[in-house]
This record gives sequence, structure tokens and C-alpha cells, in this order.
Amino acid sequence: MMPNLSQMTNIELKRYISDRRNDREAFHAAMEVVMSRRNPANRHPYPFDLANPEVEVEAILRAKLEQAE
Repeated sequence: MMPNLSQMTNIELKRYISDRRNDREAFHAAMEVVMSRRNPANRHPYPFDLANPEVEVEAILRAKLEQAE
């Protein structure tokens, strides 16, 4: 019986995923819950979807480095 993954904390989900890394169905179900909790503001486009990947990825990385400083 699979527990209610949506009621688990992220720490519990990560432990669940780690314990069931060889159980494809349980792993994917838990990963879907974890991924659904991501902050959309932190998403970046996949490089192949960009018009000029080298320049645009470099700009993203530079902006992140500036934020960290």
C-alpha cells in the first residue's frame, strides 16, 4: 500500500525516494509530488529551447553569480 505522498514533507519524500529507488512506480510517484512543489520562479528554460543557448545560458549563470555575491 502506497502512503499519501502529498501529505509527506519534502524530507520524508526524499527519504521515501531514497528507500525505493529501485521501485520504478513508487519512485516516479514520489518524484511527481516533489517536482510539483517547485517554485516556478526558479525554473530556467531548457537550453535547446533557446534561440542562442550559449549566450543565454551564460547570461543566466552570470545573473545567478551576481545574486550570490
